[in-house]
Amino acid sequence: MAKIKEAQDRIFKNIFVCKKCQTKVRSDPQKILKGKVKCRKCKKNAFRPLKKK
Repeated sequence: MAKIKEAQDRIFKNIFVCKKCQTKVRSDPQKILKGKVKCRKCKKNAFRPLKKK
C-alpha cells in the first residue's frame, strides 16, 4: 500500500501526546520544546511525539 505524503502529514505532523494522560495536542514543535503548551486535560507540559505504526 502506497503512503501518501499529504495523508501522513495530516495524521502525524505537529501532533504530540501528553505523557501523563495520553491526550493528543496539535501544536508547533518549537512551542512544545519551550514549554509554552499545556495539556487541556491535566495542565501538565510534558509531551512526546505521536508514534507511527
